[in-house]
Amino acid sequence: MNTHPKGWNLVACADGAAVAEHVAACLLGDRQRWPDQPLGLATGRTMEPVYGSLVKAVHGLPVAEQQRLRQQWLSFNLDEYVGLAPGDAGSFAAFMARHLQQPLALGMDQVRLPAGLASDPGAEARRYATDLARCGGLGLQLLGLGLNGHVGFNEPPCPATAPCRCLELSTATREQNAAAFGGDAQAVPERAITLGLAEILGAQRLLLVVTGAAKAGILARLLAEQPSPELPASWLQGHPNLTLVVDQAALGECGDIDPCFS
Repeated sequence: MNTHPKGWNLVACADGAAVAEHVAACLLGDRQRWPDQPLGLATGRTMEPVYGSLVKAVHGLPVAEQQRLRQQWLSFNLDEYVGLAPGDAGSFAAFMARHLQQPLALGMDQVRLPAGLASDPGAEARRYATDLARCGGLGLQLLGLGLNGHVGFNEPPCPATAPCRCLELSTATREQNAAAFGGDAQAVPERAITLGLAEILGAQRLLLVVTGAAKAGILARLLAEQPSPELPASWLQGHPNLTLVVDQAALGECGDIDPCFS
């Protein structure tokens, strides 16, 4: 691990599989060290191998330790599409059930997400934020990086103070997420409920995971640019405990960044 001039902890792995194992180990270690703090989780293709590695690691623990981890588990996901039921294959609730909740035998109330079918999405966003606050706020927040620089569904432009809310998804984001809807960007819901930068930056620890050559351009911007609403992920630069885990494909040429990320 190395420290970027901006103060980030930087970890570069050879490939996506190595990233998944490293991040899974971070998540498991966090649960073992701070089990009373809610864990913030994310979805998407980047996270699939992470959860696969995490499930494998948990199953490798002694039975008593597995039971203790399950009993103490509480996580809040970043976001959910408006208009999708938990059983809808494209919903993030279904994603979490497939990749984490069911494999770890966790209760539905232990892996929390906004209710996509809430009659008033704005009120649901406020309820979800209140629920998180009542549970003590986030300990560790796991994050991916969108191709347009979003984290969660905080689309640009976005201020650092943006709260949990319902918002319109950009065309770019709907296109990026089309794979979960048969490749049809028009089938991706137009709105979502997301934790805001306010809740994300309020987490005690942040873990940003970036993999694949397609993310090289946006990662280069994040490493080089100053914080601004046009690049929502850039607000993470002000967090006192941020770890960035990347693979070599995402790191690319890394510009002027010291190549000792290893």
